[in-house]
Amino acid sequence: MTVEVCAYSLESCLNAQEAGAVRVELCGGLGEGGTTPSAGLIAAVREHISIALYVMIRPRGGDFVYDEKELEVMRRDIDIARSMGADGVVLGILLSDGTVDVNRTRTLVQYAHPMGVTFHRAFDLTPDPLKALEAIIETGAERILTSGQQSTAPQGVPLLAQLVQRAGDRIEIMAGGGVSADSGPLLAGIGIHALHLTGKAFRPGQQTYFPDGISMAGEIPDEHSIMYSDPDRIAALLRAVS
Repeated sequence: MTVEVCAYSLESCLNAQEAGAVRVELCGGLGEGGTTPSAGLIAAVREHISIALYVMIRPRGGDFVYDEKELEVMRRDIDIARSMGADGVVLGILLSDGTVDVNRTRTLVQYAHPMGVTFHRAFDLTPDPLKALEAIIETGAERILTSGQQSTAPQGVPLLAQLVQRAGDRIEIMAGGGVSADSGPLLAGIGIHALHLTGKAFRPGQQTYFPDGISMAGEIPDEHSIMYSDPDRIAALLRAVS
């Protein structure tokens, strides 16, 4: 079973590798659900890990409908990821009605070649997942990251199982969202191709003074803590599904 870790720091990438994951999805913008990481972070991660490195290509938070200026940024970010030795990129473009923007996505998939491309959880915002599956196959992407259009992948098992069956060997289906040692065996049991998790845990940061009433990112449950990928949680999932 392939296990990929979504990581936001060099520490988390090193923990993922130590725990036995085979691939990292490197992101910035935790509070926005994952955006393109900095060039410095990509370079440092590539220097320090030997497992596969996929870089998120998402120029901003919010929706997944992009204009031409944003597409230019995405192409430049793909160039940076390639130049720094990334093995692949993670992206997804939708039309305003929520359907897959096949033409623009295909253009970026071809632009990224020979790097691989994962179509991310924008898939979970599409109105017809089976049509979206066929559309993404048409773009040439190698895998889809999805929770089965539910809040968590365990809740999305019925659709995930259907996607795996429909996909066959045409594209890889990777389950993400609420993936853990507890849910991993359930997901592996439906024939899912890969599992994606953050394995997140929190520890206190080193700063001790924080003024009251000032928040840098209210979406994070406790911004005074540092999120990292816990190698024990990742290893536990690997043991559970092996």
